[in-house]
Amino acid sequence: MNAQGGRRLGVIIGVGLACALLPGITTRGTETLDTVLSVLMAAVVMTVLTQVIFIGPSGRVPLPALLVFGLAGFVQDALIWWLLSWLGPKMSYLHVEGLATILLAALITRATILLLSQLSPAAETAED
Repeated sequence: MNAQGGRRLGVIIGVGLACALLPGITTRGTETLDTVLSVLMAAVVMTVLTQVIFIGPSGRVPLPALLVFGLAGFVQDALIWWLLSWLGPKMSYLHVEGLATILLAALITRATILLLSQLSPAAETAED
């Protein structure tokens, strides 16, 4: 798996974990299909926006650079979750409640993205 595939997989897993673990993210659908489609919609929006506006290392990087990329990506993910809190009720049954939930969802999503992008096999470390 290359770094781009790791990032995409990280987004999908991160959105799924955030939706499953955080009590402030709810799907108000009455059927399982409504819930699945709501989480899928959130994953698609997050994946598209993180691919269009890419913030992250192109390979393995030292820890200080990884922290800077992580912070910038966290801000990006928080803004996307904020967008989802507004779009969710309009497009599906997804409801994101409160700023704390948005920030925790962004933290979970960015942590999985960074973890899976750093697990990809790379021969050398990217230079400063």
